[in-house]
Amino acid sequence: MNGIIIVDKPRGSSSHDMVSLMRRLTRIRRIGHTGTLDPMATGVLPLCIGCATKAADMLTLSDKCYRAEMILGRTTSTLDSEGEVLDEHEVNVTEEEIRKAVKSFEGEIEQVPPMYSAIKQNGKKLYELAREGIEVERKARRVTINSIDILEINGKRIVFEVSCSKGTYIRTLCDDIGKKLGTGAYMSALRRIKTGCFTIDEAYTVEELTELAENGRLEERLRNVDTLFSDYDEIHLNEKQTKSIMNGVRMSWRGKYEGEMLRLYDNNGRFICISQIEDGKLKLIKSFWS
Repeated sequence: MNGIIIVDKPRGSSSHDMVSLMRRLTRIRRIGHTGTLDPMATGVLPLCIGCATKAADMLTLSDKCYRAEMILGRTTSTLDSEGEVLDEHEVNVTEEEIRKAVKSFEGEIEQVPPMYSAIKQNGKKLYELAREGIEVERKARRVTINSIDILEINGKRIVFEVSCSKGTYIRTLCDDIGKKLGTGAYMSALRRIKTGCFTIDEAYTVEELTELAENGRLEERLRNVDTLFSDYDEIHLNEKQTKSIMNGVRMSWRGKYEGEMLRLYDNNGRFICISQIEDGKLKLIKSFWS
């Protein structure tokens, strides 16, 4: 069994919990997720199975889209609803001021990762230090907010959708918006609705996955790994060319641009690898043959 299944992760479960679930359902050990989704968050979590695990690092690099809810007037230790309340402030801002502040974060910005995160510092995860009451200095990171759109403003409650680059912390974004408004803010809910080419519309709940497995229909719902690279042009090889590529030969290839990434298929139409044109030859980037 090889491919990608899109899970609609429930609140309260970790990304690793979803990996463990799929291992139980498929009896396959070679399964990995494509980037941690916080336990309080829900939504799109692609799981790579079998040979598809080779693509996990490439999917981790893709842009993400979230629907988030934040509450103005309060800050917490974790920057979300699960933390200890640190400060409370009056909220005397207009809708226009809120919209202007939110929109100001579009583009390339700097974020300081929250203490409650899985980033490692000196070999220890930040959230482990935070639980010990230790706060350390963190370097700001550059991330990109492609777009951010407010869906609803209801008193102190704001719902928005944001498209962003990898490594963006929505909790930190809410906190920074609160600082800009002078009211403070924390994230009260988060749902990932898209990662790369995968959307929430094609995600399966835990209950649906369990039922599919019980009926022996889970494998037919897997997405082929080459769907990750649908933006790349494809090349179909003959039998001799296929053997050459699989033996590590850098074949000359004309008619394509230098530096272009390509999907390669064998003489039977099976997706085998991603290659790149380098000095007029096909350079293997990632193989997917068994």
